Amino acid sequence: MKDVQNSCDERGIAIQKVGVSDVHLPFLIKTKSGSFQSVLAKIKLTVDLPQEFKGTHMSRFIEILSDWSQKPVSYREIGNMLTDTIVRLHAKRAHIDIHFKYFVEKEAPVSGLKSMLDYDCTFSASLARGEQLDFVLGIIVPFTSLCPCSKEISQYGAHNQRGIMRVKIKQVHGKFIWIEDLAKMLEERGSCQVYPLLKREDEKYVTEKAYENPKFVEDVLRDLVLMLRKLDGIQWFEVECENYESIHNHSAYATHIENVDK
Repeated sequence: MKDVQNSCDERGIAIQKVGVSDVHLPFLIKTKSGSFQSVLAKIKLTVDLPQEFKGTHMSRFIEILSDWSQKPVSYREIGNMLTDTIVRLHAKRAHIDIHFKYFVEKEAPVSGLKSMLDYDCTFSASLARGEQLDFVLGIIVPFTSLCPCSKEISQYGAHNQRGIMRVKIKQVHGKFIWIEDLAKMLEERGSCQVYPLLKREDEKYVTEKAYENPKFVEDVLRDLVLMLRKLDGIQWFEVECENYESIHNHSAYATHIENVDK
């Protein structure tokens, strides 16, 4: 049959990214323990398209993703997947974004009861022929914050809220931090951590912990920046903090982007 996609286009426009998006597949994500976690992934996979070609071969993207969905992946495997994509699509550069929920077991602070907390995570990567992998890990971490101003001006109590940290980090080639480790470091920068399962003794602990550790959204963000600057092999990071205010009908928000010069 005639291959229309491979025919010549005379408009002289090279396309930077062409491929498939909103692909939902079960994927296997490597864990720190050496095992893997099965997740439902939402994926975008693209390549560059030279100006002389009319279109790309869309079916090959699905073939590649279907093949790799059966193999546990992390930093190294993402690079291999993009290399595979470049070869099979005859491209110079490939890109991938994988969004998924990742579960980490958490232990309640007093009772010690264990439960699973979910984190929204992203693997974003680009690879060009003959170059090193460009990899960014993204994660959204919930936390509790307590308002320092409310505590200072009130005779008793202080208002608090649940917040989220949206963090993206890019490390030097060959460096990789596990989701479990990054999540733990991030959530320790709030007034208190969030736990899926709490008994009364745990609830007492987190209430008092937050009260003893009041933080504005700006405090949380600055503590995150200081921590990320010290993280081994970091080239670049982006941080957003948002507090879902309990006494306002709006959120408190702060953000920071930084290239780290080490």
